[in-house]
Amino acid sequence: MNASPRRTRWLIGIWALVLLVAVGATAVILSANRSASAPNATPPASLIDADTRMGAVELVTSNIEALTDYYGPVGVGLSLLGETDGIRSLGVDGEEIIRLVPADADPAGPGDAGLYHSAILFPDSPALAGSLARLAGQYPGLYQGSADHAVSHAFYFADPDGNGVELYVDTPRDQWVWEDGQVQMGSAPLDVNAFIGEHLGDEASGDATMGHVHLKVGDLERAEEFYADSLGFAVTARANGAIFLAAGGYHHHVAANTWGSAGAGVRPATLGLGSLELVVPEASELDAIGTRLTEAGVTFERTDAVLTVADPWGTVVEVVAAGH
Repeated sequence: MNASPRRTRWLIGIWALVLLVAVGATAVILSANRSASAPNATPPASLIDADTRMGAVELVTSNIEALTDYYGPVGVGLSLLGETDGIRSLGVDGEEIIRLVPADADPAGPGDAGLYHSAILFPDSPALAGSLARLAGQYPGLYQGSADHAVSHAFYFADPDGNGVELYVDTPRDQWVWEDGQVQMGSAPLDVNAFIGEHLGDEASGDATMGHVHLKVGDLERAEEFYADSLGFAVTARANGAIFLAAGGYHHHVAANTWGSAGAGVRPATLGLGSLELVVPEASELDAIGTRLTEAGVTFERTDAVLTVADPWGTVVEVVAAGH
């Protein structure tokens, strides 16, 4: 059940008062630049197909009911698409966004490589405002902050297991600023109450998707070798302790940071991130990725429609051909 507008505003006031948290290291290391792009400023070309997008993020949990509720209709707003052997799939209009895998394991350690946050992209501001209002009523204690990143308006949470979650909407692409092949992202203040007040109740259109995944890694150079040189994403931005990568001129599909995980080794088997999925438009794209991985000496598994590989910290990446 949705919170009333009055109660929503009161609850979000409590969020801001009690949990006035910086959005994370992103809030202090990326400088905004809203000046017009230079005439020759263009996004960097990616080796991977420009139409590559993010697929489902798999979360390993010991409390699947709590996470089902959180990501489901009363919380974030995803639908339960199905359940097989205890594994639950949540998404929108048949498109899987979150996969929940039950397990009995220890939580991930703060210095482990793994998930920084998964970021669900909403089609427009009214759809995002609806999700924020539901979370205000049901999970007021899990809000962590917000920011205008110039390329997006983002709101940050933890889920009941402590996994980082970003809910966001992109700003128009023609307003993004590219300089020397890097997109200019900032962290200007963004009032969550004002955002909900402006957009809640307006007609929403389109479906949410997994917009990007932000990872904790042990070393940025190795992360770039894997996600850029081998998988084929282009580097779209750099910051102190972080790197951002994308296909097709997007601001980022994958990010990696060492803010709390510098020097981390291969991840232990814990709760938290299980795997992440990339969706490519054609199965032939898997051949090109396989060639790059082979040249880099990275082992992988391949079927007709899926290539499975682990990054240097053991995070499993499944590259899936669309339609399979």
